[in-house]
Amino acid sequence: MNVLHYINLFFSDSTHWHGYDGIPTRLAEHVRYSLIALAIAAAIGLPVGLLTGHTGRGGNTLSLIATAARALPSFGLLVLMFVLIGFGLVPVMIPLVVLAVPPILVTTYEAMRSVDPSPVDAARGMGMNEANILFQVELPVALPLILSGLRSAAIQIVSTATIAAYVSLGGLGRYIIDGLYQRNYEKVVGGATLVAGMALVTLGLFWGIARLAVSPGVRRSN
Repeated sequence: MNVLHYINLFFSDSTHWHGYDGIPTRLAEHVRYSLIALAIAAAIGLPVGLLTGHTGRGGNTLSLIATAARALPSFGLLVLMFVLIGFGLVPVMIPLVVLAVPPILVTTYEAMRSVDPSPVDAARGMGMNEANILFQVELPVALPLILSGLRSAAIQIVSTATIAAYVSLGGLGRYIIDGLYQRNYEKVVGGATLVAGMALVTLGLFWGIARLAVSPGVRRSN
């Protein structure tokens, strides 16, 4: 049987669309895990990246932190957190946040440093304070690159949130883990297809956000 046949079997089976193990339920769980992890990572990465990028200080430290965080294996960190903390959402959130913070942090820093200094100097000459310069001059120009960092982090989270199933939580990873245990490859392929589809939808959402949030002038210059 080929992959397309497994996909057809999975999605045409009505039992996969109802109940606690149905696609809507598992999809909602996966979205919830992903949104929570992305929100926490953004709350950490964006302010630090904006501040360090605005001041121009701490770039080497950020690179070192990002490199160290990327070297941590998500599954290994999940197992460690599970041993230390036990069951629950926290052991899953920690590796997902650790995975997502580096691209947000580094990309935000680089986006702020890539802003043309001429308008920044002009704004200072006009008497604007540092907060206004950051949010009214630098941020609108840096926004496309910042969004690309958020998009990269979101896709990594969506793809990796399947690890929640390893500690008895839900999400789309439930189909992959249970399918492998049961040797039900229809479930495995179906779950993997849903994760891939969710990643593509995430790409589309960020494309739409960029179209709405980034001014046309900035889009044309990038």
